[in-house]
Amino acid sequence: MARKFNELRAKMSTQARKRSKDIYGGLLKEMPLAELRRARGLSQEVLAKTLGVKQSSVSKLERRTDMYISSLRSHIKAMGGELEIIARFPDGELKIADFSSIEPKATS
Repeated sequence: MARKFNELRAKMSTQARKRSKDIYGGLLKEMPLAELRRARGLSQEVLAKTLGVKQSSVSKLERRTDMYISSLRSHIKAMGGELEIIARFPDGELKIADFSSIEPKATS
């Protein structure tokens, strides 16, 4: 017989609940787009409607390993979030604010 998670959690020790919460927090910091969408309680259909695209487009985007930053930014915004790009270096971090101001290097 299936048991409700709340019943199981109630039987856990305080230490086990804290450990579980820490693991959950860590998992939320890194997840694929499809899992993020599901964690936000959204279906592909709802997200597609918000983006003004077909459901199949959302499916394709979630399976991609490479995409435009503008596409990812729109996807995240449609889920109620904001995309930030952070470059990490040994001496610190830098938030990339605007890609339109970056000039491509001239090749000789």
